[in-house]
Amino acid sequence: MTQEKDIRRLITLVLAVAFTLLMPVSSWSHGFAGKRFFPTTFAVEDPFVSDELSFLVNHIKEPGEGEEPPVKSTTLSLEYSKRITQNLGISIGEEYRHMDFEHEGSEDGFGNLETGVKYQFLTSEEHETILSVGVGAELGGTGTRRVGAESFSVISPALFFGKGFGDLPESVKFIRPLAVTGVLGTNYPTRSKNVTVNEETGETETERNPDTLTWAFTIQYSLQYLQSFVKDVGLGPPFNRMVVLIEFPMETCMDRGCNGQTTGTVNPGIVWVGKYMQMGVAAQIPVNTNTGKNVGFFGLIHVFLDDLFPKGIGRPIFP
Repeated sequence: MTQEKDIRRLITLVLAVAFTLLMPVSSWSHGFAGKRFFPTTFAVEDPFVSDELSFLVNHIKEPGEGEEPPVKSTTLSLEYSKRITQNLGISIGEEYRHMDFEHEGSEDGFGNLETGVKYQFLTSEEHETILSVGVGAELGGTGTRRVGAESFSVISPALFFGKGFGDLPESVKFIRPLAVTGVLGTNYPTRSKNVTVNEETGETETERNPDTLTWAFTIQYSLQYLQSFVKDVGLGPPFNRMVVLIEFPMETCMDRGCNGQTTGTVNPGIVWVGKYMQMGVAAQIPVNTNTGKNVGFFGLIHVFLDDLFPKGIGRPIFP
């Protein structure tokens, strides 16, 4: 019965995305500030608004909590982003997770539904800069508890930024292909703690849900920018359309018994950018034992709906 519910939910999500795509909407290209293109990355959210569809796979072996066994986790994520105006966008995302517990079988299910709204308030072509503000929400109780979906929601306001270095002088021209993007935000759970009763002992158990600080950034070097705007170094396909990058998605606990504890990963990867889509792969390396000790990986396919359908579903609803 539970698997049937999961299948019905997956069908409902696909139909909802399809319905949204078929809306009669009335183009700026995504991710550009002047000559600079900021690709979508793996674990650090973009600083721009856009019409896009992302498919992300993540696999890693996670340590068990308390007496729980280690688990190999594979997550398939889908996110759809839609511009309402040129600078205002919304997003909806869902994930399906398979968890293989060591010596204890496996579980499958959906994570909580995630939604967001973002406003891109600054775009400087001269200085290759984008600044945005937004708020995301993980909607508690919409996912499957057996794969870790919580019953409470989490609200996450944030500032997003992107900065290319194409405005540097000629004397350091080979630094011009560099760019950085990042996020600075806070995460507020709608419930400060979970209180449960242990069925075996009858004792009350309390789990605290702390507020956390997200500080995440990427460092990128665009071979496409190098080839097109700095110097033709003779790169051919597919290298002339690649961006080499490294991500640093970090989260620091701020209260409720875990002040100052930081978890995060370092994710070196590479992205190939085409006219209508991009593809990429990256490793996922924990920064400390609080995060884990095993290396995982990401795989990304990202479709540019605003370029693929510039006169239809890829346009803002209110241009």
